[in-house]
Amino acid sequence: MADIEHPQIYLITPASFELSSFGKELERVLDAVPVACLRLAMASHDEDRIARAADMLREITHRRDIAMVIESHVLLAERLGLDGVHLKEAHGVRAARKTLGEDAIVGLHAGSSRHDGMSGGEAGADYVCFGPVGAAGLGDGDLAERDLFDWWSQMIELPVVAEGALDESLIRALSPVTDFFGLGEELWSAEDPAARARACLAAMGG
Repeated sequence: MADIEHPQIYLITPASFELSSFGKELERVLDAVPVACLRLAMASHDEDRIARAADMLREITHRRDIAMVIESHVLLAERLGLDGVHLKEAHGVRAARKTLGEDAIVGLHAGSSRHDGMSGGEAGADYVCFGPVGAAGLGDGDLAERDLFDWWSQMIELPVVAEGALDESLIRALSPVTDFFGLGEELWSAEDPAARARACLAAMGG
């Protein structure tokens, strides 16, 4: 694992949310646990709605010195003054880096593909995310197994993120071999997201 004592939390927004209520919920979570980065992962294609959400969340995160990236929308990341972008395909990494510059964060979700993760790293990604790691009803059932994280942590210096259907037992199992845990619905679907975040942090050994 990359020179950190414990993994860190990487927060992921819901695909859809009401701006004002989610902003308050996010602040409660950020005040409860240390967070390294927030990813805006809205499913909406309404540019104005995405921009308004990004403006609100950027103010909340930057006030706390927390990095913020947006999923897929490279041009919006640049226009809205965000810290970077999170991509779902390795072939877009090089172009995103060229557009956003060397100081921007460019992350990649590589599913369970070691090859895609390595390709993204070679193209200039700052981190690679594998997942889902837990069984979920959505998707094709293909999971990122612990062996992948174990191999990556030993062979590749690029930081790695584990995400998708996480629970405390998976977090404890993966903590020695990952740098970040991407927590999204695991928190937001809980009755008390801040308490759930604290429980996840405790499972990381933090």
